[in-house]
Order: sequence, then structure tokens, then C-alpha cells
Amino acid sequence: MAVRLQFENNNEIGVFSKLTNKYCLVGIGGSENFYSTFEVELGETIPVVHASIAGCRIVGRLTVGNKNGLVVPNSTTDQELQHLRNSLPDSVKIQRVEERLSALGNVIACNDYVALVHPDLDKETEEVLSDTLGVEIFRQTVATNSLVGTYCVLNDQGGLVHPRTSLADQEELAALLQVPLVAGTVNRGSDVIGAGLVVNDFCAFCGSDTTSTELSVVESIFHLNDSKASRIGEQLRAPLIDNLA
Repeated sequence: MAVRLQFENNNEIGVFSKLTNKYCLVGIGGSENFYSTFEVELGETIPVVHASIAGCRIVGRLTVGNKNGLVVPNSTTDQELQHLRNSLPDSVKIQRVEERLSALGNVIACNDYVALVHPDLDKETEEVLSDTLGVEIFRQTVATNSLVGTYCVLNDQGGLVHPRTSLADQEELAALLQVPLVAGTVNRGSDVIGAGLVVNDFCAFCGSDTTSTELSVVESIFHLNDSKASRIGEQLRAPLIDNLA
């Protein structure tokens, strides 16, 4: 399901958080209400890690990650890197990268299998992404915008892209990514989707201004209700099978 929240009266919650299927990063110094919303939804499933990158709390825009790994900019301090290594699951690789376009969350959009990247990203960064995140990489734009991470959000079941993305572009991107895409907005018409929304395969969080129509599009394209239903089904089936056995 999708949940609405704010970070200190700011609806751009994707700036202050990074959500994957294995972990969630949240920027330090927020209100308890912000953290508790994540912990209530995710606490039993994946760790919610309070972190900063280069002393900044905009962790969602500075990092890129999926279930396999996390890539952080070179400005990340040794102490911050060690904190992340201690807090994240052992199976998650963490790598620092020397990249001119250091707001990695703005220039890369990825799920667990594929990544769209800014056309001018360094070749070395591309190799680090491929090794650390285990993804196939495509240099693309979204609605002629190079900041693919800002204007596109993906999970393993679907993707939401900038509202001005043409049907032809949506079809081309969907063919590359192998997931269905839909053009849409968050936060009452905002096209900065990456800043207003974070999502994984079973949950999404978006800014408080997001309308119910926008919310239903998010739940539909990312198949959030399906995964919830299937998880409930699995939980109900397990004891039944035990009883039968």
C-alpha cells in the first residue's frame, strides 16, 4: 500500500529517504513522526537506517541502491560509510564512487535488475553500478530530461515517469526495463516524481499533498495491493499447510 507523510513540513520525502527491498535509509534530524511512519510499515521486514551522506540529510538524492547494493558519492565520510556497513544486511554491497554528477539519486533510476542513467555519466561509474547493484544499464532521458532519477521511479513490477513522457518513449523505456510504465504525478501535480515518492515491491511512501487519484495510480502501476494480497495469502496458507501436514 501507499502511505502519505512529510519531512518537517516538506512533501519531497524522496529527497530524505531511499527505499529498496532490503533496506531503507532515512536522513538524520527529522521528526519522530517521519521515522515512526517508516518503522511501522517496514520495521518487521527490513531495517530502517538513520544516515547522512557528506554531513547532509538528503540521502535520497545522493545515493542509489537496490536489494544487491548501495552506491554513494566520494564525499561520503569514512565514518558514514562504516555506519552504513554496520547497519545494512551483510548481503548488501556498499561502494563509494568518484563521479562528477555526485547527486547519484538524481541521475540514476534503478530497480533490482535494470538502471536508467544520465547520458553523461562516467564509464567508471557505470562499471561500479553494474558490479555493485548487479543491473543492466541504459543511458536514457525521460521526457527529454537527463535527470532520470528525478523524473522516474521504478520497482520490479512497474514504473512511474514524468507526465510529459510521450507514448512512444514510454513504450521504448518499458521495452528496455521489461516492466510496464505509466506517466503521472505526485504531490498534487508535481512532475518531480523521484523527490515526492519512494517505492519498493511491497510498499510506497509519498508526500502528504499527493491526491487519492495519484495514490491509486501509484498503487496500481507498482502492483502494491497485489503484493500485499499475496503476502497475506502466504501467511494464511502456511498454517493451513502445517495443519494438513
